[in-house]
Amino acid sequence: MKREDVRNIAIIAHVDHGKTTLVDELLKQSGVFRANQEVAERVMDSNDLERERGITILSKNTAVYYKDTKINIIDTPGHADFGGEVERVLKMVNGVILVVDAFEGAMPQTKFVLKKALELDLPVIVCINKIDRPEARPNEVIDEVLELFLDLDASDEQLDCPFVFASAKGGYAVRDLADKPKNMVPLFETILDYIPAPEGDENGPTQMLISTIDYNEYVGRIGVGKVDRGTISVNQDAIVVNHHDPTKQHKVRISKLYEFDGLNKVDVTSATVGSIVAISGISDLHVGDTICAVDAPDPIPFQKISEPTISMNFIVNDSPLAGQEGKYVTSRHLRDRLFRELNTDVSLRVEDTDDTDTFKVSGRGELHLSILIETMRREGYEFAVSKAEVIYHTDERGKQLEPMELVYVDVPEEFAGTVIQKLSLRKGELQGMGTAQGGYTRLEFSIPSRGLIGYRGDFLTDTKGNGIMNAVFDGYGPYKGDLQYRTQGSLIAFESGESVAYGLFNAQDRGTLFIGPGEKVYSGMVIGQSAKPEDIELNICKTKHLTNTRASGSDEALKLSPPKILSLEQALEFIDTDELLEVTPKSLRIRKKILDPTMRKRAMIRKKNM
Repeated sequence: MKREDVRNIAIIAHVDHGKTTLVDELLKQSGVFRANQEVAERVMDSNDLERERGITILSKNTAVYYKDTKINIIDTPGHADFGGEVERVLKMVNGVILVVDAFEGAMPQTKFVLKKALELDLPVIVCINKIDRPEARPNEVIDEVLELFLDLDASDEQLDCPFVFASAKGGYAVRDLADKPKNMVPLFETILDYIPAPEGDENGPTQMLISTIDYNEYVGRIGVGKVDRGTISVNQDAIVVNHHDPTKQHKVRISKLYEFDGLNKVDVTSATVGSIVAISGISDLHVGDTICAVDAPDPIPFQKISEPTISMNFIVNDSPLAGQEGKYVTSRHLRDRLFRELNTDVSLRVEDTDDTDTFKVSGRGELHLSILIETMRREGYEFAVSKAEVIYHTDERGKQLEPMELVYVDVPEEFAGTVIQKLSLRKGELQGMGTAQGGYTRLEFSIPSRGLIGYRGDFLTDTKGNGIMNAVFDGYGPYKGDLQYRTQGSLIAFESGESVAYGLFNAQDRGTLFIGPGEKVYSGMVIGQSAKPEDIELNICKTKHLTNTRASGSDEALKLSPPKILSLEQALEFIDTDELLEVTPKSLRIRKKILDPTMRKRAMIRKKNM
């Protein structure tokens, strides 16, 4: 049976090429919103962090109607750290729309998401977006995209894909650049013409693969997937099985069934082949599980999610200022919250350690983990995190392997030398050099993932904010040798108290300060970056001695340089392996793991002698 009244598509692209804005426009022009309804920009990015950063973190389901056909649309993330989201939702769809910026052209993540789609043999519609940009070059971008198809060994059918030219912001699409732009109808028509209708045996036993897990405080886990065979109904008895885990077989009852309509989930009593549905009421449901008829437990093979490449420890905060700003501070709070995150994030791993106050959390990249830290911080959690470290593997001969990245850097020519020098020090190997758009130089490096930890801040400084850097995971390679993350030491508070202008004035000559006067500090807290390679301890709580001729008020004449206030990402990049970042809802403080100066010196001597 072919469901001609349904189309299932995913929208894939490099970060910032306009996927979410395109979905907004498809929603508006299909009549999802009332004529007088106020609609926020990027309405699909519902999470606060997504709206602030302008990136999509979680894939989202929506559905629109065009000419009596229901088009289920999945908006996917474009950032490499959330590649796990893209991989799994592609199992739900029958085709993809590849969005490419008409100026930037094919970028590293374009290659990553397109490769995933071609591997699954999905038909591709190429949408060249932002054609209204003054510097747009759609004709050249067509050639770039076709070259990318050839690089990825696309079949002749895949190469013969339709191109649509659009301005998601302007609300129009055209099949030919010479056509007069009106609305999104040409894109809707291309979807109906080119994306195949879902097929399956509607009379066969139920079979549905769970591709996404959502979570709701009221109903618990919600499994989202496409009905591959038969019909699924409310109150139906079923069995949950898994292709990668033959032991998993437990009976369940379907208590709630939803379909997507616009931005809402709508209750339905049954759904048949090709429908994308959500199921709630099954507690132990995971991505990759198949819901089957009881008498036909037939699991669907599922591509394993890519393994995490980076990890950090989440630790109960034990600093002298612990518990003063957070609502949830105990190890039980921290453990429950981290394991709850596994309900929705399939690329994340959380492990208990020998220490009951420490949990090892592994993810796909620094951004992946920093989003989790920021989310928990906003929810009222207080904890400490260690420096991110890569996850090593060992080959069959016992040799150590480490995760590698392909890094593409576009920089103005005058900064290229500095970037090459810095990345070479971080074990990067220059693979290619050419010209990019806008007179920029494009550099291509192969570099260990740990070589990029803490580099983005330097990169922005070195290129005066004009550089663009994209990294794509490139498998595991031989260990490249030891690496020094930081060439400068830390300025450390010598005693506990409150920072005063006089103490800070004397300290600012030693490096860059991270704090201003009137802030609580404690012994072992990092208050700045040293100008020298070694750490320096300073007393910034020291006030001026008063005499008959010197009053305490004369401090006001001291001129302090403004402190460098670090964002969460900057602080995570700055910390070294012997430091922790203390995270609370109100503050970010960097500290040494060992607060006591004598114990710290002993530990350093022991490390040198090892």
